[in-house]
Amino acid sequence: MRRKLAAGNWKMNGTSAALGELAALQEAHPDPAVDLLICPPATLLSAAVQEAHNGPLMIGGQDCHEKTDGAHTGDISAEMLRDVGARAVILGHSERRAGYHETSEDVRAKARTAHAAGLMTVICLGESLIQREATNTLDIIGAQLSLSVPDTSTGENLVVAYEPIWAIGSGQTPTPDQIGEVHDFMRTRLERRFGAGVGRSVRLLYGGSVKPENAAEIFAVSNVDGALVGGASLKAADFAPIIRALENA
Repeated sequence: MRRKLAAGNWKMNGTSAALGELAALQEAHPDPAVDLLICPPATLLSAAVQEAHNGPLMIGGQDCHEKTDGAHTGDISAEMLRDVGARAVILGHSERRAGYHETSEDVRAKARTAHAAGLMTVICLGESLIQREATNTLDIIGAQLSLSVPDTSTGENLVVAYEPIWAIGSGQTPTPDQIGEVHDFMRTRLERRFGAGVGRSVRLLYGGSVKPENAAEIFAVSNVDGALVGGASLKAADFAPIIRALENA
């Protein structure tokens, strides 16, 4: 049985004052029926780990370098994330792929390093609006899934998040049938590659304009094991109802 996961990506948002939201989130969900993960900016990682200490909330990074160390000014290694107490890392987000020209091969290299450091990886996949309208969504997702996910993946260290680029922060959301088509496709591909045991144990998240108003409908879709949430995860009051919807799914 896959345990549901509600993950929040704070992106480039939050100063030390935002740590109070973590305390509020844990107060609202002291014993959640799902796993909780918040990925704050790197400047808050250490303090966030301390805030979440002994609680149900996991803290993760938003990216890591494929190398373990070296002359990479401004970058953060997976070992550094693990050392500060992070337990997971988001990789391959569309904003990284577009803004920093990261390829699926780059994502795979980072994921392999993160797995070696003992981190759970949340690998993001998604198509653009042009690709969606050209009706080759599954070709795009299939290629990204194949090239981004390393052979070191297991049900414990891999989470895959489907985030259609055109839905992120736009207020637009695919229909339940469209989400289900992609999630069922990813499940089949993972089972084919890793076998039924691993393939069925990997959690598949949906991300892209997830809000309290649409969360229950999304979580009712086949093979949706949770959500990767952006803006709505910044405030505990906004994220809490999404978590409750997942607990009730």
